[in-house]
Amino acid sequence: MEMLTLAAFEAASEKVREVTLETKLIESPYFSEITGNKVFFKPENMQRTGAYKVRGAYWKISTLSDEERGRGLITASAGNHAQGVAFAAARYGARAVIVMPETTPLIKVERTKALGAEVVLKGNVYDEAYAYAVELAETEGLTFIHPFNDTGVATGQGTIAMEIVKQLPLVDYILVPIGGGGLATGVATLAKQLNPNIHIIGVEPAGAACMKASIEAGHVVKLPHVSTIADGTAVQEPGDIVFPYIRDNVDDIITVEDDELVVAFLDMVENHKMVVENSGLLTVAALHHLPFTDKKVVSILSGGNMDVITMSSVVQHGLIQRDRIFTVSVLLPDRPGELVRVASIIAENRGNVIRLDHNQFVTANRAAAVELRVTIEAFGTSHKEQIVAALADAGLRPQLEQAAL
Repeated sequence: MEMLTLAAFEAASEKVREVTLETKLIESPYFSEITGNKVFFKPENMQRTGAYKVRGAYWKISTLSDEERGRGLITASAGNHAQGVAFAAARYGARAVIVMPETTPLIKVERTKALGAEVVLKGNVYDEAYAYAVELAETEGLTFIHPFNDTGVATGQGTIAMEIVKQLPLVDYILVPIGGGGLATGVATLAKQLNPNIHIIGVEPAGAACMKASIEAGHVVKLPHVSTIADGTAVQEPGDIVFPYIRDNVDDIITVEDDELVVAFLDMVENHKMVVENSGLLTVAALHHLPFTDKKVVSILSGGNMDVITMSSVVQHGLIQRDRIFTVSVLLPDRPGELVRVASIIAENRGNVIRLDHNQFVTANRAAAVELRVTIEAFGTSHKEQIVAALADAGLRPQLEQAAL
């Protein structure tokens, strides 16, 4: 069957129901209010294997011959496609070999192994893992399942658009993350077939915007390097097979900085009680960049596979960025009662001390000054400014420093 046709999308939609969960749209009053649009999330972070990738992997593997599956399957992935292929291969009783970058979060490695796949760690980024996977496929005769540069895989991913349009027929805009381009290809191509008036906005991390660079150049380009916390979309070169579909069906591409993803994580946890991985947060951060209002907007949350260590780091940095955690230093005479005086000022202004460092040896003359560094929890920027102003009014000359956690 020729892929990326309406008939193929319809067949794929029926097939993937065998293994996918129904991820119904979730309306977001919080983001609707701050953007002036009616915002919905497509929560593929709640999907089986924790990401949308199972759709494309299962559909692609279902279209292979028994001989192709019998040789064993291989792919390269930063994690989510790996789990999708491992899960689908297990359903068909096929061997699965997954090459993952050495930087892949441990949780993604362990979950892939738990699904029965053989995991090989190679390279620092996806592109290096991919090159090794291609080499193994040739030497061992394995059938390669590309994570994004394959029209069959893209057709499976496009089933998301079928579900969005069925649930929200009058959707105006769909925001979709872009790494190599498979998800965006499937979603954009099918959405335009169903309704040419639907606008598709792709979202990339600013530190790995290979698709935006390719669109601007008019052909696929390879970035010299990538740097982003969105590991699932840290791709240097988009797929040449899917590129024309992106060019023809994606209306615009927005890039977002890593700092925006950090804040978006807090927004999703606090307002929707959902864990979304950094690549899935691209479309959340992009909501702040939309140049329009009064539209029905769907943001695809592509995955939720974030390890606890990364989660902890993101939360801490997010609190600092939002001025809910900050550190201030003051110089005090080394005499009884000074520490209590500072603590009292902070308490009177409803600040919460979470860390305190008292350095008596900041100068040789202890009688002249000792340094007190205090890390404080606040409600936000205005509250932080209130506390700092109160310390200044007391003659303490507070100095803001990098927050210590």
